[in-house]
Amino acid sequence: GLAGLYKGTQLTLMRDVPGCMVYFGVYTLAKNALGDSPVSALMAGALAGVSFWPIILPMDCLKSRYQTAPDGTYKNIGEVYKTLIEEEGGPAGLFKGMGPAMIRAMPANAVSFLGAELTKQALAGSL
Repeated sequence: GLAGLYKGTQLTLMRDVPGCMVYFGVYTLAKNALGDSPVSALMAGALAGVSFWPIILPMDCLKSRYQTAPDGTYKNIGEVYKTLIEEEGGPAGLFKGMGPAMIRAMPANAVSFLGAELTKQALAGSL
């Protein structure tokens, strides 16, 4: 039903709030340190991307497991965590998929931030 659309909202927020703080914080710090150029935007975006995934992946693994489980499988977030740790061989299970995420993170986020910076300049009329 309609409630199913919101399944995992708490875990999504627990993932995205700290993740976005790191993501945009790293981008801003790197961009300020590197200067205002397209290459700076690419480098800062790549750094932001690779900083983001280690922070969010544990919560993302828990969220995905919770959201894809049949209703009633888990009573709470703690139960999702306990089951994942038991079934996936310990805390390493919280970082499943880190390799592919990191390979994708650098180019995808570099280009995303470059696009955002160029769009910002075009809208401001300075491109």
